[in-house]
Amino acid sequence: MELDPSQSVVQAARVMVVGDVMLDRYWFGAVDRISPEAPVPVVRITRDEERLGGAANAALNVVTLGAQATLLTVLGTDEPNSYIDPKSREIIGYEVDLARAIAQKLGVKLQIKQLAVAARVPELQQGHVDLLAASLTHNKEREAVIDFSLTTFVTGQKVLVKSNSGIKNVADLAGKKVVTIKGGTQEPNIRKAVPNVDVVTFETGPQAFQALQQGKGVAFVNDEVSLLDQHAKLGAAQAQFTILPQNLSVEPLALGIKKGEVKFKALVDGVLRELEKSGEANKLFVKWYGPETKLKFPSRTFKIDSDKVDA
Repeated sequence: MELDPSQSVVQAARVMVVGDVMLDRYWFGAVDRISPEAPVPVVRITRDEERLGGAANAALNVVTLGAQATLLTVLGTDEPNSYIDPKSREIIGYEVDLARAIAQKLGVKLQIKQLAVAARVPELQQGHVDLLAASLTHNKEREAVIDFSLTTFVTGQKVLVKSNSGIKNVADLAGKKVVTIKGGTQEPNIRKAVPNVDVVTFETGPQAFQALQQGKGVAFVNDEVSLLDQHAKLGAAQAQFTILPQNLSVEPLALGIKKGEVKFKALVDGVLRELEKSGEANKLFVKWYGPETKLKFPSRTFKIDSDKVDA
């Protein structure tokens, strides 16, 4: 049978889908009574079903048509790595620009949406995502389940407190309640530093920071860059909050790749090495972190040349 020319074009296409990766769950069953606690039906579940949603469903459709799909997802809540531009409503940032360079090199179109912190690694493992550009810390524990690109950024984790809290160092958090982000390395790092601390987690950094402002905790644990960004946005209210000087950890960030995707990792690392060699990597750093930005980093203290980590 001879293919229609349009079918040939589709099957030869390579498409990068970037967006919210969702797993929709459906429960099916019968209703034979109403709950005595509230006027709602009680369902006797007989079967359940999972379906890909959001950008994952779009990627599935691309594959169904015969094309090759690569799925990329970002956080969209972590300025300046990936966040929503309030003017254009598009997701922009340092890691987004890195992803765009990789997509351009691979010859695929880039479309960007969001993914929750806690969903990053599971979605990659399940094959719903091919590449994570999502403020992902590279450590030995995660190396057991996913692969990483060359390190694209190095930061640390610190603690933000109210200036009038009386808390002067990390040890002062013993027995107190702190807030942070669910699914990241922040919680295990603060528990390691202060074993008897009480930790409450939230889906995003802005939600956790709001919880601190509302008095739901005495401190907010996050990456230094994110804390500096949120502190800068306070304007005149900056004096009400203080970032403690101690580092909880050193955090090398990298792009996440599904375990065993050796060829794809080589492609990604190759693009990153080209960006470093050409000077474009440093230009991206200056664009998003340099002296003219809110974060005002004087210079870059790392190079994109290694995927090795110590811990």
